[in-house]
Amino acid sequence: MPHSQTSAPRVGFLNGRLARGASPWLLPTVATAALSLTRARKSGRWAAAAVPATALAAGMLWFFRDPEREIAQGRVISPADGVVQSIMPWKDGRTRVAIFMSPLNVHVNRAPLAGTVTSVEHIPGGFVPAFNKESENNERVVWHFDTELGDIEMVQIAGAVARRIVPYLPAGTKVEQGERIGLIRFGSRVDIYLPEGVEVAVEVGQATTAGVTRIDRD
Repeated sequence: MPHSQTSAPRVGFLNGRLARGASPWLLPTVATAALSLTRARKSGRWAAAAVPATALAAGMLWFFRDPEREIAQGRVISPADGVVQSIMPWKDGRTRVAIFMSPLNVHVNRAPLAGTVTSVEHIPGGFVPAFNKESENNERVVWHFDTELGDIEMVQIAGAVARRIVPYLPAGTKVEQGERIGLIRFGSRVDIYLPEGVEVAVEVGQATTAGVTRIDRD
């Protein structure tokens, strides 16, 4: 099992914790729900407001869940929860596996292999839906890992709702396979590029679980 990141405050929730980077969205929502519930006993207006506020707070808690995982065995494991959107041979011999993350998926991404983070680059861009072909130009964070398979590239891509990508680690950090490395708020897409000669084990339309689903085949 990968070691936990000591800087991440643990919160008991759904057999895990809440994602780092959720606070700007989560805290105001939960505070509003708590206030409306407190005042609902004395005011009909607050009672009416308490229902949607509490529902929104519960939704935020669900969106930002970060459950513990039993990390799978294999050379390359999925960095994201979601569905395989496309599998595309690349000009340089690599194969790109694109995983679409819906707002209902866990939004925390994990390291596909053990190794060292060699670069973390934020690239500004648009915010079209991640299933759109033009999402190639969306805001994204490009990761490179030095691994036993050589350089592995992974890209976190923002979508129409996901307006912020939160990397957890800087360049130079050693990571274990399956370790939490970042968050895309409210879903979007994660691409991983498999080196030439590495056969893909997943299919388009297949559901993936970060840290659990194996991406490559022996």
